[in-house]
Amino acid sequence: MEIRTEALGVAKAADVYGIDRNTQPRTTPAIHELLQRVEGEYREMPGLSLTMSEAERLWGLDRATCASVLTTLIERRFLRQTTGGAYLRAPSG
Repeated sequence: MEIRTEALGVAKAADVYGIDRNTQPRTTPAIHELLQRVEGEYREMPGLSLTMSEAERLWGLDRATCASVLTTLIERRFLRQTTGGAYLRAPSG
């Protein structure tokens, strides 16, 4: 299932791939559900470490949507990004 950015109402994704990092996606039911789904996957698999490409494939997302979701979760301090580009669950604390 591929979720297109336009269908979710995301004005701009926030990501290092050249997309404006200061723009927040509109909170639509689809985005809210997607954020919960990704958080759930990371909670269920504590050692989960994904690159952007792996995350796109796992969740069937286009790059802009995936970047927006991962960046939102980093901003919420749920995820962190390693220097190698992998996305991991941030330490609680």
